[in-house]
Amino acid sequence: MIKSMTGFGKANCELPNKKILVEIKTLNSKQMDINAKLPVYYREKETEIRSFIASKLERGKADVYINVENIGGYAECSINKDVIKAHYNELKQIADEIGEQPTDFMSLLMKMPDIYNTNTEEIGDEEWKSLMETIHQAILNLDEFRINEGNILCEDLMKRIEMIEQLLKAINPYEANRIQSIKDKLWKNLNDMLETSKIDNNRFEQEIIYYLEKIDITEEKTRLKKHLDYFTDTLKTELSQGKKLSFVCQEIGREINTIGSKANDVNIQQIVVQMKDELEKIKEQLMNIL
Repeated sequence: MIKSMTGFGKANCELPNKKILVEIKTLNSKQMDINAKLPVYYREKETEIRSFIASKLERGKADVYINVENIGGYAECSINKDVIKAHYNELKQIADEIGEQPTDFMSLLMKMPDIYNTNTEEIGDEEWKSLMETIHQAILNLDEFRINEGNILCEDLMKRIEMIEQLLKAINPYEANRIQSIKDKLWKNLNDMLETSKIDNNRFEQEIIYYLEKIDITEEKTRLKKHLDYFTDTLKTELSQGKKLSFVCQEIGREINTIGSKANDVNIQQIVVQMKDELEKIKEQLMNIL
């Protein structure tokens, strides 16, 4: 089972006088990166909230949004007169400097930050418990989203691995003819340069055997098949292992490249190009796997 790093989850709960809404959106990232937007009176708990979310999400970029709506009355608040006066004087000074006529600054002042003094109580144990339960539920919903997206990715990866396996089998017919073709070509080149009577057939056969051992791709094909099987087995494990799959993918690429460099046959090299194309698409998908 694999999980996508892209996901979305939300949850809410109602307390006697307020409603809490939690939304979490995740994107792919190599490290855990949390961007949290919290109400002011939750800031004292921000470290604990971040730590809890990070422990559940493992890695990825997460945007966390927590909103609290009062439903049982209004919070007591007062206007910070000193802040309003300071903003007003600054706006008036700027208007004078640029030669603009004073305008109605009040509509602007009411949008300025920190003009309200809100009397809020510290977060209580019951509210804290409800908040963490809501965050946990949002994470569970997010995880379900990730699993569904992961299933789609898994199907695509399986198809591409199977395609590489089919291409690997397609090499066999060309490989059978490759050896004789290389031998004939070398013999012809040698005949063109020397008289037939001067060619030592035994020495020629020895050199051919040595050369063919250098370009033999049997081991590479065997290792490639094992890597493909291991990739498939890793996809089916209970835990999502995106990093491990990336490492296996590197080994697959190494064997494909070696086959291409040793092939010395245009048909096999064309098959290798198709393998590389499928592998690049796999790598792109792996970037979004947890």
